[in-house]
Amino acid sequence: MDILNFFLGRAFFRSAGSSRFHFCLVVMDSQENSPKKVVVITIDGPTASGKGTVAQRVAESLGFHYLDSGALYRLTALSALQADLPLDDVTAIAALAQELPCVFRHGRVLLAGEDVTDKIRTEEVGNTASKIAAYQPVRDALKALQVSFRQAPGLVTDGRDMGTVIFPDADLKVFLTADVAIRAERRYKQLLENGFPANIDTLRKDLEDRDKRDSERKSSPLRPAADAVMLDTSSLDIDESVQRVLDACVEKKI
Repeated sequence: MDILNFFLGRAFFRSAGSSRFHFCLVVMDSQENSPKKVVVITIDGPTASGKGTVAQRVAESLGFHYLDSGALYRLTALSALQADLPLDDVTAIAALAQELPCVFRHGRVLLAGEDVTDKIRTEEVGNTASKIAAYQPVRDALKALQVSFRQAPGLVTDGRDMGTVIFPDADLKVFLTADVAIRAERRYKQLLENGFPANIDTLRKDLEDRDKRDSERKSSPLRPAADAVMLDTSSLDIDESVQRVLDACVEKKI
């Protein structure tokens, strides 16, 4: 079965061979769902490295659950912007993160009942998410929620500190990267395809600034885990990148 939404113990599951969705409470006390027994694959990397698409495809191939950790920070950022909170009000933003009224359902993201799937992908929200992600209280507020996604039969998750902080005991850790010019071009095409205006030079500068901010922050900086598999996707397409990760899974006997 696939998990489509998990938030504070609530989940929507789709049974194999069925198009119906069922609401249930998830209980983590069974031996099968013991965190130590559930396989976790982490895919970390900078913005526009392709980690999200690769992680989703790997999860689908293995029949595992998928967590986009970056969406949680983007949702927190959007909440802060909508509430007109000063972005230096760490306490207020952390409080928002702790009580985030979000739902992931059928590939869509809802915030307080509103579909914000497209809103959280704007550059404004992305840049704001990068800024508030540097706040340790915000990271602490979201950590428990991220760990709760560790459900049988396994989890594939992408982010920036999945393999170093959230799941340091992951069975496989991958760190994706790509040349900043290539990442800017990918992001440019993605925005245009989704109907958002974009300037490639501005995007490249934003990516460089975000890389610097993410890698130099004191709280959970962007860096590969010591035991991570390094994967440069500059010259690889999505299919090739996914296959490299699946090959690594085979090597790890996952």
